[in-house]
Amino acid sequence: MTAVEDKPSDEAPLTLDQPAVRSLRLIDQLGMWGNLGVSLLGFTGAIYVLYPVGDTAISLGAALLALVVGTVFGTAAVAVAAIPGTATGSPAMVLLRGLFGARLSWLPTVLNVVQLLGWTTFEIVTISTALHQITDSVPRWVYVVLAGVVTTALALRPLGWIRLLRRYVTIAVIIALAYLAVQLLRNPLPALGDGPWTGFWIAVDSVIGVAVSWVPVAADYTRHSKSTRDTVIGTFVGYSISQIACYAIGLIALVTVAKGDDGQIFSAFMAIPIGTVAFAVLAIREIDQSFVDTFSAAVSVQNLRPRWDRRVIAVALGSLCTVLALVLDIGNYQDFLLLIGSLFVPLLGVFAVDWFVVSRQNWDLSEHAPLRLAMVLPWLVGFVAYQLVNPGYLGPWSRAWGHVQDWLHFTPSDWMSASLISFAVAALVTLPVGLIERTTQRAGTSRGR
Repeated sequence: MTAVEDKPSDEAPLTLDQPAVRSLRLIDQLGMWGNLGVSLLGFTGAIYVLYPVGDTAISLGAALLALVVGTVFGTAAVAVAAIPGTATGSPAMVLLRGLFGARLSWLPTVLNVVQLLGWTTFEIVTISTALHQITDSVPRWVYVVLAGVVTTALALRPLGWIRLLRRYVTIAVIIALAYLAVQLLRNPLPALGDGPWTGFWIAVDSVIGVAVSWVPVAADYTRHSKSTRDTVIGTFVGYSISQIACYAIGLIALVTVAKGDDGQIFSAFMAIPIGTVAFAVLAIREIDQSFVDTFSAAVSVQNLRPRWDRRVIAVALGSLCTVLALVLDIGNYQDFLLLIGSLFVPLLGVFAVDWFVVSRQNWDLSEHAPLRLAMVLPWLVGFVAYQLVNPGYLGPWSRAWGHVQDWLHFTPSDWMSASLISFAVAALVTLPVGLIERTTQRAGTSRGR
Protein backbone atom coordinates (compact mmCIF):
# COMPACT_ATOMS: atom_id res chain seq x y z
CA MET A 1 0.00 0.00 0.00
CA THR A 2 2.89 2.38 -0.63
CA ALA A 3 2.94 5.21 -3.12
CA VAL A 4 4.04 4.26 -6.60
CA GLU A 5 4.33 7.70 -8.12
CA ASP A 6 5.87 11.06 -7.31
CA LYS A 7 3.87 13.45 -5.18
CA PRO A 8 2.22 16.30 -7.11
CA SER A 9 3.96 19.59 -6.38
CA ASP A 10 0.82 21.31 -5.10
CA GLU A 11 -1.01 18.43 -3.39
CA ALA A 12 -0.92 16.74 0.02
CA PRO A 13 1.77 14.04 0.39
CA LEU A 14 0.71 10.45 -0.11
CA THR A 15 2.63 9.02 2.86
CA LEU A 16 4.15 10.37 6.07
CA ASP A 17 7.61 9.90 4.58
CA GLN A 18 6.97 12.87 2.29
CA PRO A 19 7.13 16.49 3.52
CA ALA A 20 4.07 18.75 3.70
CA VAL A 21 3.44 21.10 0.79
CA ARG A 22 3.11 24.73 1.93
CA SER A 23 0.56 25.82 -0.66
CA LEU A 24 -2.37 27.25 1.35
CA ARG A 25 -2.48 31.05 1.68
CA LEU A 26 -4.58 33.09 4.10
CA ILE A 27 -7.41 33.40 1.60
CA ASP A 28 -7.42 29.62 1.15
CA GLN A 29 -7.62 29.09 4.92
CA LEU A 30 -10.43 31.63 5.24
CA GLY A 31 -12.34 29.91 2.44
CA MET A 32 -11.85 26.45 3.86
CA TRP A 33 -12.73 27.21 7.49
CA GLY A 34 -15.49 29.59 6.46
CA ASN A 35 -17.13 26.79 4.50
CA LEU A 36 -16.63 24.28 7.30
CA GLY A 37 -18.46 26.61 9.68
CA VAL A 38 -21.59 26.32 7.56
CA SER A 39 -23.40 23.02 7.89
CA LEU A 40 -26.87 21.59 7.45
CA LEU A 41 -26.26 19.90 10.80
CA GLY A 42 -25.69 23.38 12.18
CA PHE A 43 -29.16 24.51 11.09
CA THR A 44 -30.83 21.54 12.75
CA GLY A 45 -28.33 21.52 15.63
CA ALA A 46 -29.62 24.95 16.63
CA ILE A 47 -32.44 23.06 18.35
CA TYR A 48 -29.95 21.99 21.06
CA VAL A 49 -29.05 25.62 21.66
CA LEU A 50 -32.66 26.76 21.89
CA TYR A 51 -33.80 23.69 23.87
CA PRO A 52 -30.73 22.63 25.89
CA VAL A 53 -32.78 20.96 28.64
CA GLY A 54 -36.18 19.33 28.18
CA ASP A 55 -38.96 20.88 26.12
CA THR A 56 -38.69 24.45 27.40
CA ALA A 57 -36.87 26.90 25.16
CA ILE A 58 -34.45 29.41 26.61
CA SER A 59 -34.85 33.01 25.49
CA LEU A 60 -33.67 33.95 22.02
CA GLY A 61 -31.19 36.36 23.59
CA ALA A 62 -29.75 33.59 25.76
CA ALA A 63 -29.53 31.26 22.76
CA LEU A 64 -27.72 33.85 20.64
CA LEU A 65 -25.29 34.62 23.46
CA ALA A 66 -24.65 30.90 24.00
CA LEU A 67 -23.96 30.64 20.27
CA VAL A 68 -21.39 33.46 20.32
CA VAL A 69 -19.68 32.31 23.54
CA GLY A 70 -19.54 28.68 22.44
CA THR A 71 -18.24 29.57 18.99
CA VAL A 72 -15.52 31.90 20.27
CA PHE A 73 -14.20 29.36 22.78
CA GLY A 74 -14.54 26.43 20.39
CA THR A 75 -12.87 28.20 17.48
CA ALA A 76 -10.07 29.50 19.69
CA ALA A 77 -9.43 25.86 20.58
CA VAL A 78 -9.23 24.97 16.89
CA ALA A 79 -6.74 27.79 16.28
CA VAL A 80 -4.55 26.66 19.19
CA ALA A 81 -4.58 23.07 17.94
CA ALA A 82 -3.75 24.27 14.42
CA ILE A 83 -0.58 26.18 15.29
CA PRO A 84 1.74 23.17 15.93
CA GLY A 85 0.69 21.74 12.57
CA THR A 86 2.04 24.81 10.79
CA ALA A 87 5.13 24.94 12.99
CA THR A 88 6.13 21.31 12.38
CA GLY A 89 4.47 20.37 9.09
CA SER A 90 3.01 17.31 10.83
CA PRO A 91 -0.62 16.11 10.85
CA ALA A 92 -2.70 16.11 14.02
CA MET A 93 -2.28 12.53 15.18
CA VAL A 94 1.47 12.54 14.51
CA LEU A 95 1.73 15.57 16.82
CA LEU A 96 0.35 13.39 19.60
CA ARG A 97 3.50 11.28 19.37
CA GLY A 98 5.23 14.19 21.05
CA LEU A 99 2.60 14.37 23.77
CA PHE A 100 2.14 10.67 24.57
CA GLY A 101 4.88 8.82 22.72
CA ALA A 102 4.61 7.03 19.38
CA ARG A 103 2.77 3.90 20.51
CA LEU A 104 0.51 5.56 23.09
CA SER A 105 -0.57 8.12 20.47
CA TRP A 106 -2.41 5.22 18.85
CA LEU A 107 -5.13 5.48 21.54
CA PRO A 108 -6.35 8.99 20.63
CA THR A 109 -5.72 8.13 16.98
CA VAL A 110 -8.19 5.24 17.08
CA LEU A 111 -10.73 7.43 18.93
CA ASN A 112 -10.28 10.10 16.27
CA VAL A 113 -10.79 7.67 13.40
CA VAL A 114 -13.99 6.43 15.04
CA GLN A 115 -15.38 9.93 15.49
CA LEU A 116 -14.43 10.91 11.94
CA LEU A 117 -16.19 7.86 10.54
CA GLY A 118 -19.22 8.92 12.58
CA TRP A 119 -19.08 12.48 11.28
CA THR A 120 -18.66 11.37 7.68
CA THR A 121 -21.63 9.03 8.00
CA PHE A 122 -23.72 11.78 9.60
CA GLU A 123 -22.84 14.17 6.80
CA ILE A 124 -23.69 11.71 4.03
CA VAL A 125 -27.04 10.96 5.70
CA THR A 126 -27.74 14.68 6.05
CA ILE A 127 -26.81 15.46 2.45
CA SER A 128 -28.96 12.65 1.09
CA THR A 129 -31.89 13.63 3.31
CA ALA A 130 -31.69 17.24 2.18
CA LEU A 131 -31.46 16.38 -1.51
CA HIS A 132 -34.30 13.89 -1.17
CA GLN A 133 -36.50 16.65 0.26
CA ILE A 134 -35.72 18.77 -2.78
CA THR A 135 -36.43 15.98 -5.29
CA ASP A 136 -38.25 13.11 -3.61
CA SER A 137 -38.87 11.30 -6.88
CA VAL A 138 -35.31 9.97 -6.64
CA PRO A 139 -34.80 7.27 -3.93
CA ARG A 140 -32.73 8.47 -0.99
CA TRP A 141 -30.23 5.64 -1.38
CA VAL A 142 -29.23 7.08 -4.75
CA TYR A 143 -28.28 10.36 -3.08
CA VAL A 144 -26.39 8.43 -0.38
CA VAL A 145 -24.31 6.62 -2.98
CA LEU A 146 -23.67 9.80 -4.99
CA ALA A 147 -22.65 11.74 -1.87
CA GLY A 148 -20.36 8.90 -0.81
CA VAL A 149 -18.69 8.67 -4.21
CA VAL A 150 -18.12 12.43 -4.50
CA THR A 151 -16.89 12.61 -0.89
CA THR A 152 -14.32 9.91 -1.53
CA ALA A 153 -13.21 11.41 -4.83
CA LEU A 154 -12.61 14.85 -3.29
CA ALA A 155 -10.60 13.32 -0.43
CA LEU A 156 -8.07 12.11 -2.99
CA ARG A 157 -7.01 15.68 -3.87
CA PRO A 158 -7.88 17.76 -0.78
CA LEU A 159 -5.72 20.82 -1.34
CA GLY A 160 -7.00 21.28 -4.87
CA TRP A 161 -10.58 21.14 -3.60
CA ILE A 162 -9.81 23.68 -0.86
CA ARG A 163 -8.55 26.13 -3.47
CA LEU A 164 -11.67 25.47 -5.53
CA LEU A 165 -13.81 26.22 -2.47
CA ARG A 166 -12.15 29.59 -2.09
CA ARG A 167 -12.58 30.55 -5.72
CA TYR A 168 -16.16 29.54 -6.41
CA VAL A 169 -18.14 27.84 -3.65
CA THR A 170 -17.61 30.43 -0.92
CA ILE A 171 -19.34 33.18 -2.90
CA ALA A 172 -22.34 31.00 -3.64
CA VAL A 173 -22.62 30.03 0.05
CA ILE A 174 -22.48 33.67 1.20
CA ILE A 175 -25.25 34.61 -1.22
CA ALA A 176 -27.40 31.65 -0.13
CA LEU A 177 -26.97 32.40 3.58
CA ALA A 178 -27.69 36.11 3.13
CA TYR A 179 -30.83 35.38 1.11
CA LEU A 180 -32.19 32.89 3.68
CA ALA A 181 -31.46 35.30 6.54
CA VAL A 182 -33.20 38.23 4.87
CA GLN A 183 -36.27 36.17 4.02
CA LEU A 184 -36.55 34.64 7.51
CA LEU A 185 -36.17 38.02 9.19
CA ARG A 186 -39.32 39.18 7.41
CA ASN A 187 -41.17 37.16 10.07
CA PRO A 188 -41.76 38.69 13.53
CA LEU A 189 -39.24 37.61 16.16
CA PRO A 190 -40.00 37.04 19.85
CA ALA A 191 -38.50 39.46 22.36
CA LEU A 192 -34.86 38.63 23.09
CA GLY A 193 -35.56 38.32 26.81
CA ASP A 194 -38.76 36.31 26.46
CA GLY A 195 -37.89 33.01 28.18
CA PRO A 196 -35.61 31.50 30.85
CA TRP A 197 -31.84 31.01 30.87
CA THR A 198 -31.97 27.49 32.35
CA GLY A 199 -29.46 25.28 30.55
CA PHE A 200 -27.46 28.20 29.12
CA TRP A 201 -24.09 26.51 29.71
CA ILE A 202 -25.33 23.21 28.32
CA ALA A 203 -26.21 25.14 25.15
CA VAL A 204 -22.71 26.62 25.16
CA ASP A 205 -21.22 23.13 25.50
CA SER A 206 -23.24 21.94 22.49
CA VAL A 207 -21.82 24.75 20.36
CA ILE A 208 -18.30 24.18 21.66
CA GLY A 209 -18.72 20.49 20.83
CA VAL A 210 -19.38 21.31 17.17
CA ALA A 211 -16.31 23.53 16.84
CA VAL A 212 -14.01 21.39 18.96
CA SER A 213 -14.76 18.37 16.77
CA TRP A 214 -12.29 19.99 14.33
CA VAL A 215 -9.51 20.17 16.96
CA PRO A 216 -8.13 16.67 16.28
CA VAL A 217 -8.03 17.29 12.51
CA ALA A 218 -7.03 20.96 12.22
CA ALA A 219 -3.30 20.32 11.81
CA ASP A 220 -4.02 17.95 8.89
CA TYR A 221 -4.72 21.10 6.85
CA THR A 222 -2.80 23.88 8.60
CA ARG A 223 0.41 21.87 8.10
CA HIS A 224 0.08 23.09 4.52
CA SER A 225 -0.29 26.75 5.54
CA LYS A 226 2.36 29.26 4.48
CA SER A 227 2.56 30.92 7.92
CA THR A 228 1.30 30.72 11.49
CA ARG A 229 -0.40 34.09 11.01
CA ASP A 230 -2.42 32.70 8.11
CA THR A 231 -3.33 29.68 10.23
CA VAL A 232 -4.61 31.63 13.24
CA ILE A 233 -6.56 34.22 11.27
CA GLY A 234 -7.91 31.71 8.78
CA THR A 235 -9.21 29.27 11.39
CA PHE A 236 -10.53 31.74 13.95
CA VAL A 237 -12.05 34.38 11.70
CA GLY A 238 -13.26 32.08 8.95
CA TYR A 239 -14.90 29.50 11.18
CA SER A 240 -16.30 31.87 13.83
CA ILE A 241 -18.17 34.11 11.42
CA SER A 242 -19.70 31.31 9.41
CA GLN A 243 -20.73 29.12 12.36
CA ILE A 244 -22.41 32.05 14.10
CA ALA A 245 -24.23 32.93 10.89
CA CYS A 246 -25.30 29.32 10.28
CA TYR A 247 -26.61 28.68 13.79
CA ALA A 248 -28.26 32.10 13.98
CA ILE A 249 -30.24 31.33 10.83
CA GLY A 250 -31.24 28.00 12.37
CA LEU A 251 -32.38 29.74 15.56
CA ILE A 252 -34.39 32.32 13.62
CA ALA A 253 -36.05 29.56 11.61
CA LEU A 254 -36.94 27.70 14.81
CA VAL A 255 -38.59 30.68 16.50
CA THR A 256 -40.46 31.80 13.38
CA VAL A 257 -41.53 29.41 10.63
CA ALA A 258 -40.42 26.03 12.10
CA LYS A 259 -42.04 26.71 15.50
CA GLY A 260 -39.49 24.73 17.50
CA ASP A 261 -39.49 21.67 15.23
CA ASP A 262 -36.00 21.04 13.84
CA GLY A 263 -37.47 18.54 11.41
CA GLN A 264 -39.27 21.38 9.69
CA ILE A 265 -36.25 23.63 9.16
CA PHE A 266 -35.36 22.28 5.72
CA SER A 267 -39.00 22.54 4.64
CA ALA A 268 -39.12 26.09 5.98
CA PHE A 269 -36.13 27.05 3.87
CA MET A 270 -37.71 25.61 0.74
CA ALA A 271 -41.02 27.39 1.47
CA ILE A 272 -39.27 30.74 0.99
CA PRO A 273 -39.43 32.15 -2.55
CA ILE A 274 -36.55 30.54 -4.53
CA GLY A 275 -35.46 29.17 -1.16
CA THR A 276 -35.09 25.74 -2.75
CA VAL A 277 -32.25 27.05 -4.90
CA ALA A 278 -30.44 28.51 -1.88
CA PHE A 279 -31.03 25.32 0.09
CA ALA A 280 -29.73 23.19 -2.80
CA VAL A 281 -26.51 25.23 -2.84
CA LEU A 282 -26.00 24.56 0.87
CA ALA A 283 -26.91 20.88 0.55
CA ILE A 284 -24.39 20.28 -2.24
CA ARG A 285 -21.75 22.33 -0.45
CA GLU A 286 -22.14 20.06 2.59
CA ILE A 287 -19.89 17.58 0.80
CA ASP A 288 -16.87 19.63 1.89
CA GLN A 289 -17.62 18.55 5.47
CA SER A 290 -17.69 14.87 4.58
CA PHE A 291 -14.58 14.99 2.38
CA VAL A 292 -12.56 16.80 5.07
CA ASP A 293 -13.56 14.12 7.59
CA THR A 294 -12.68 11.33 5.18
CA PHE A 295 -9.27 12.77 4.32
CA SER A 296 -8.42 13.36 7.99
CA ALA A 297 -9.51 9.84 8.89
CA ALA A 298 -7.11 8.53 6.23
CA VAL A 299 -4.25 10.71 7.51
CA SER A 300 -5.01 9.59 11.06
CA VAL A 301 -4.70 5.97 10.00
CA GLN A 302 -1.25 6.85 8.64
CA ASN A 303 -0.11 7.51 12.19
CA LEU A 304 -0.56 3.76 12.66
CA ARG A 305 0.80 2.81 9.23
CA PRO A 306 3.00 5.73 8.02
CA ARG A 307 3.82 4.29 4.60
CA TRP A 308 0.31 3.38 3.50
CA ASP A 309 -0.99 5.46 0.59
CA ARG A 310 -3.63 7.87 1.92
CA ARG A 311 -5.63 7.52 -1.32
CA VAL A 312 -6.15 3.80 -0.79
CA ILE A 313 -7.13 4.40 2.83
CA ALA A 314 -9.55 7.18 1.80
CA VAL A 315 -11.28 4.92 -0.72
CA ALA A 316 -11.70 2.20 1.90
CA LEU A 317 -13.02 4.56 4.58
CA GLY A 318 -15.26 6.48 2.17
CA SER A 319 -16.81 3.23 1.01
CA LEU A 320 -17.38 2.11 4.61
CA CYS A 321 -19.11 5.39 5.53
CA THR A 322 -21.32 5.15 2.46
CA VAL A 323 -22.47 1.70 3.53
CA LEU A 324 -23.07 2.92 7.09
CA ALA A 325 -25.11 5.85 5.76
CA LEU A 326 -27.32 3.39 3.88
CA VAL A 327 -28.17 1.37 6.98
CA LEU A 328 -27.97 3.87 9.89
CA ASP A 329 -30.23 6.71 10.98
CA ILE A 330 -28.92 9.97 12.45
CA GLY A 331 -29.82 10.01 16.14
CA ASN A 332 -28.48 11.08 19.54
CA TYR A 333 -26.74 13.98 17.82
CA GLN A 334 -26.41 16.09 20.97
CA ASP A 335 -25.09 13.13 22.96
CA PHE A 336 -22.54 12.51 20.22
CA LEU A 337 -21.36 16.13 20.45
CA LEU A 338 -21.11 16.02 24.23
CA LEU A 339 -19.12 12.79 24.11
CA ILE A 340 -16.71 14.31 21.59
CA GLY A 341 -16.28 17.34 23.83
CA SER A 342 -15.62 15.19 26.89
CA LEU A 343 -12.76 13.47 25.05
CA PHE A 344 -11.11 16.19 23.02
CA VAL A 345 -11.65 19.36 25.08
CA PRO A 346 -9.49 18.10 27.99
CA LEU A 347 -7.04 16.57 25.50
CA LEU A 348 -6.58 20.04 24.04
CA GLY A 349 -5.84 21.41 27.52
CA VAL A 350 -3.05 18.84 27.93
CA PHE A 351 -1.84 19.40 24.37
CA ALA A 352 -1.67 23.20 24.59
CA VAL A 353 0.04 23.44 27.99
CA ASP A 354 2.65 20.82 27.14
CA TRP A 355 3.40 22.24 23.69
CA PHE A 356 3.59 25.92 24.62
CA VAL A 357 4.78 25.78 28.27
CA VAL A 358 6.26 22.46 29.39
CA SER A 359 8.02 21.18 26.26
CA ARG A 360 8.34 24.63 24.69
CA GLN A 361 7.52 23.41 21.20
CA ASN A 362 10.17 20.71 21.33
CA TRP A 363 8.50 17.35 20.70
CA ASP A 364 9.90 14.10 19.34
CA LEU A 365 7.53 13.26 16.46
CA SER A 366 9.42 10.25 15.15
CA GLU A 367 8.07 6.71 14.95
CA HIS A 368 10.25 5.94 17.97
CA ALA A 369 9.12 8.82 20.19
CA PRO A 370 9.52 7.72 23.84
CA LEU A 371 6.53 6.79 25.97
CA ARG A 372 5.06 9.61 28.11
CA LEU A 373 2.52 7.65 30.13
CA ALA A 374 2.22 10.38 32.78
CA MET A 375 0.48 12.68 30.28
CA VAL A 376 -2.55 10.40 30.27
CA LEU A 377 -3.29 11.45 33.87
CA PRO A 378 -4.30 15.08 33.17
CA TRP A 379 -6.32 13.94 30.15
CA LEU A 380 -8.16 11.41 32.31
CA VAL A 381 -8.74 13.95 35.11
CA GLY A 382 -10.15 16.44 32.59
CA PHE A 383 -12.43 13.78 31.13
CA VAL A 384 -13.76 12.94 34.59
CA ALA A 385 -14.34 16.63 35.32
CA TYR A 386 -16.40 16.90 32.13
CA GLN A 387 -18.54 13.90 32.99
CA LEU A 388 -19.17 15.12 36.53
CA VAL A 389 -20.52 18.42 35.24
CA ASN A 390 -22.36 17.08 32.20
CA PRO A 391 -22.57 13.29 31.72
CA GLY A 392 -24.98 13.63 28.80
CA TYR A 393 -28.07 11.51 28.28
CA LEU A 394 -26.80 8.14 27.09
CA GLY A 395 -28.86 5.94 29.42
CA PRO A 396 -26.58 3.65 31.50
CA TRP A 397 -23.57 5.93 30.97
CA SER A 398 -25.39 8.98 32.34
CA ARG A 399 -26.85 7.01 35.27
CA ALA A 400 -23.42 5.63 36.17
CA TRP A 401 -21.98 9.14 36.42
CA GLY A 402 -25.05 10.16 38.40
CA HIS A 403 -24.06 7.55 40.98
CA VAL A 404 -20.52 8.97 41.04
CA GLN A 405 -21.96 12.46 41.61
CA ASP A 406 -24.00 11.12 44.53
CA TRP A 407 -20.99 9.32 45.99
CA LEU A 408 -18.95 12.54 45.82
CA HIS A 409 -21.91 14.64 47.05
CA PHE A 410 -21.42 16.81 43.96
CA THR A 411 -24.27 18.64 42.27
CA PRO A 412 -23.46 20.63 39.10
CA SER A 413 -24.64 24.23 39.14
CA ASP A 414 -26.34 25.97 36.24
CA TRP A 415 -23.35 28.27 35.76
CA MET A 416 -20.93 25.39 35.15
CA SER A 417 -19.68 24.69 31.65
CA ALA A 418 -18.34 21.15 31.29
CA SER A 419 -16.14 22.20 28.38
CA LEU A 420 -14.48 25.16 30.09
CA ILE A 421 -14.07 23.37 33.43
CA SER A 422 -12.60 20.20 31.88
CA PHE A 423 -10.19 22.24 29.76
CA ALA A 424 -9.05 24.26 32.79
CA VAL A 425 -8.68 21.18 35.01
CA ALA A 426 -6.70 19.27 32.38
CA ALA A 427 -4.47 22.28 31.71
CA LEU A 428 -3.78 22.90 35.40
CA VAL A 429 -2.94 19.25 36.09
CA THR A 430 -0.70 19.08 33.00
CA LEU A 431 1.62 21.80 34.29
CA PRO A 432 2.96 20.01 37.41
CA VAL A 433 2.75 16.54 35.86
CA GLY A 434 4.62 17.67 32.77
CA LEU A 435 7.29 19.56 34.69
CA ILE A 436 7.88 16.60 37.05
CA GLU A 437 8.12 14.25 34.08
CA ARG A 438 10.60 16.48 32.26
CA THR A 439 12.70 16.92 35.41
CA THR A 440 12.75 13.16 36.00
CA GLN A 441 13.64 12.57 32.37
CA ARG A 442 16.55 15.01 32.49
CA ALA A 443 17.81 13.45 35.74
CA GLY A 444 17.71 10.01 34.18
CA THR A 445 19.61 11.28 31.15
CA SER A 446 22.27 12.82 33.39
CA ARG A 447 22.73 9.57 35.33
CA GLY A 448 22.98 7.70 32.04
CA ARG A 449 25.98 9.80 31.09
